[in-house]
Amino acid sequence: MNPSIVIADDHPILLTGTKAFLENKRFNIVATAFDGNDAYNAIITNNPDIAILDFDMPKLNGLEIAAQCQQKGLTTKIIILTLYKQEAILNEVGNTIHGYLLKEDALQEIEFCINEVLDGKTFVSKHIEEGIHFSKDTEELNNLTVAESKILRYLAKNFSSSQIAEELFISKRTVEKHRSNIIKKLEIPPTQNGLLLWVQKHPHLFNS
Repeated sequence: MNPSIVIADDHPILLTGTKAFLENKRFNIVATAFDGNDAYNAIITNNPDIAILDFDMPKLNGLEIAAQCQQKGLTTKIIILTLYKQEAILNEVGNTIHGYLLKEDALQEIEFCINEVLDGKTFVSKHIEEGIHFSKDTEELNNLTVAESKILRYLAKNFSSSQIAEELFISKRTVEKHRSNIIKKLEIPPTQNGLLLWVQKHPHLFNS
């Protein structure tokens, strides 16, 4: 029987393209999802061999889903797909996730990645291993926790602290604390709109 796969990505075109590509390779796509909650529920329901998850999704990101799957003792192997190299993701390879792919390399590497993971191995995109995607900006972001990175991405989408709190099911006070930590770690001037100005000047960091 062909390996069963769940795919999740909040970009419909990328989701559709990945699904069509893998179906053409005769993989069995049992479910797709546009946000983290639906992706996690699809994994629980279908118990697929593989879950290919975009890192940055609403509700739950790829690493949060992987952690919950591990806590539940699920056998599904997780492959994370994203645009930039991030240490927080790389550090989970061999722990909560089994593969890490850059979107720009996905069509060239995804079939081999799936087969390696099914064979009990781990896989990391060649460009990630070579480190060619590290700019000064992305190195700074690597100092952020997963929660801080997620909040920064919501800020890039013009969400207010109250809206972020509602999306992530946390208090506004917690969001403000994370924002304060981000400002310190990125060495942003503590002016009223300093963090928002920083986000606006670095839009390329939030297109994954």
